[in-house]
Amino acid sequence: MPDTNFAITPIGNITTPFRQKFAIPRQPNLASAKGTVRFAPQFNDANCLKGLEGYSHLWLLFVFHATVERGWKPTVKAPRLGGNATLGVFASRSTHRPNGIGMSVVRNLGHQMNRGKLELLVEGVDLLDGTPIVDIKPYIHYADALPHATDALEDYAPLPNRAVEIASTAKADLAVLARRYPDLPALLEKVLQQDPRPAYRQFDDNDDKEYRVALYDVDIAWKVQEGRILVTGFSPFPNN
Repeated sequence: MPDTNFAITPIGNITTPFRQKFAIPRQPNLASAKGTVRFAPQFNDANCLKGLEGYSHLWLLFVFHATVERGWKPTVKAPRLGGNATLGVFASRSTHRPNGIGMSVVRNLGHQMNRGKLELLVEGVDLLDGTPIVDIKPYIHYADALPHATDALEDYAPLPNRAVEIASTAKADLAVLARRYPDLPALLEKVLQQDPRPAYRQFDDNDDKEYRVALYDVDIAWKVQEGRILVTGFSPFPNN
């Protein structure tokens, strides 16, 4: 096999509500999070997207920029198997990969020019804010959606689906935040109902530990009580 290296130049970056890795949905389209791809100067040409409006969904290829420096191993811990069992790296969607490349299918909301800058609007993202995008491809339903495909983990380890409740003391703050971020209440519910805790804690229906997740510039405190997610408060995200 030829020993050939290839340089990959990001075509842009995506802005998303997710300011930290914790609580990002495990796969795309598990939450209705919106993102905006902003293109690098050499790709800031609307002709690059000519015809893209004909596709309802798109593939985004990206770099796991927050973890790529950690390298990779032949086997990785699988969260859906409780966090201790392992799978081969190529039998997983782990962020720790030989080339640090990921892919997500997202809904195409169209593109626009904003002050001379090309933007692509998408929905259903599972990407950290600022993630470098290396390619965009149309999702072709007859080829990409295979009705007989199987997932051996689907029955063994279904995704959590917990009820989410806002504490009475936090409802007024959420109403104020929703005026600035209209999609925040629905996004918050979708993200938390998947129970972002470490896999080994997800069987605990009463967890006194306070967890925090950042969406947009909001730091959200929550815990698990009697099997439900209870949101207890909102504050500015510390990095802002």
